[in-house]
Amino acid sequence: MHFNPLVSAHWLTENLEDVVILDGSYYLPSMGKDADAEFAKGHIPNAQRWNIDHIADTSSGLKHMMPSAQVIAEAAAARGISRDTTVVVYDQLGMFSAARVWLALKSVGHEKVALLDGGLPCWHGELASGSSSTVASLVYGEYSAHINTVDRNTVFAALTDKAVSVVDARAADRFYGEAPEPQANLRSGHMPGALNIPYSALLDEQSKFKSLPQLESVLKDGGLDLNQQIITSCGSGVTAAIVTFALMLLGVESVVYDGSWSEWGNPTLDLPIHSGNSD
Repeated sequence: MHFNPLVSAHWLTENLEDVVILDGSYYLPSMGKDADAEFAKGHIPNAQRWNIDHIADTSSGLKHMMPSAQVIAEAAAARGISRDTTVVVYDQLGMFSAARVWLALKSVGHEKVALLDGGLPCWHGELASGSSSTVASLVYGEYSAHINTVDRNTVFAALTDKAVSVVDARAADRFYGEAPEPQANLRSGHMPGALNIPYSALLDEQSKFKSLPQLESVLKDGGLDLNQQIITSCGSGVTAAIVTFALMLLGVESVVYDGSWSEWGNPTLDLPIHSGNSD
């Protein structure tokens, strides 16, 4: 049976007892909200929290870096997820950080993980409150590491490789250096040769993914050759996963630059940066 990686609120309502639901919400510091506190106020019944800042590799000092496959498998098992579990991930903003959790589970080869299209704002059922409900911890089972993130050295080499496209999912004003970065002490601008396709262009007014023909049109209009190798980037590796998810819907593989602009824009690294419309 074909597995649908993008499910509707209606589908989730009909299958609520047959899936494990993860709230993968994350807020930028500038948004002034705490995802754990918002979860406690109201969440889809039986949902478990997956905090991307807690389930992360903290060794680099960068936020929510992809942890090891073992850490992901253990975090999944602690939330009642085994290798054969169907998982649905949502976030409180609609579609912002849920795809990052999807990316993490895909990195251990988890096959049945879907996003809730439109996220919590499109959920019209009752909400539960309080912390995550207690679930029986499972043994995740056999897993294998699937490389779906890359480091800055790989990106640096890709910028001069005509067979590779780097796509930046940040808003245009941040990409062109016309707006400050939400994270303090970062340079403004973009990687030379990168394409700007804001993740919001892939979503409709309800934060649902546009149709497949529309997604293809947005990506191609942004200058992306779908036949090339593709690296997605953003502010800190969160919304880049939305572009990677959209590409997956079109049958196109891509990888996420894990450090993204949080790393590339660090002035101490002195990596090449362009601003404005020049390349």
